[in-house]
Amino acid sequence: MLASKQAYIVPDLLAPHLKLVFCGTAASKVSAREKAYYAKPGNQFWPTLHRIGLTPRLFTPHDYPKLLSLGIGLTDLCKTHSGNDDELPEAALDREALTQKILRYKPKLVAFTSKNGASIYFSKKVEFGLQKEKLGNTRFFVLCSTSGRARRFWREELWEELAELYSAGI
Repeated sequence: MLASKQAYIVPDLLAPHLKLVFCGTAASKVSAREKAYYAKPGNQFWPTLHRIGLTPRLFTPHDYPKLLSLGIGLTDLCKTHSGNDDELPEAALDREALTQKILRYKPKLVAFTSKNGASIYFSKKVEFGLQKEKLGNTRFFVLCSTSGRARRFWREELWEELAELYSAGI
């Protein structure tokens, strides 16, 4: 069962047939307070989207609703708690709710913004990049995290590869 939107820390940004939906693990404490995605200072999500050409200008976290006009959506595996991955109750990581959202909205591509989030969703270890798994016609892509805490694992070429898929219509 999907949690009500009122219970969500940051509301989903979803619409039918988007080209791309980014899926995080959960909102940070800062994002929860700001009610905006990737709002923690030092997170490179918004600068990266602009650098790789997915946004026409540098968006701020509060600009996130404007992504819909670009065919891009946002959600998280955990919509009811915030914090670092190791602070989240396991039961709050709702794989079934994400599956239902994908089946309902039918995006062309879901990009996990962390290997950990993708591993939780697929219930197995995953590698970066385009995945073999599909759900209906939806493809999956695994990115390295834009969090400052994950800087040592940064690989911008993964984000550039995603941008090429987006530009090609996936």
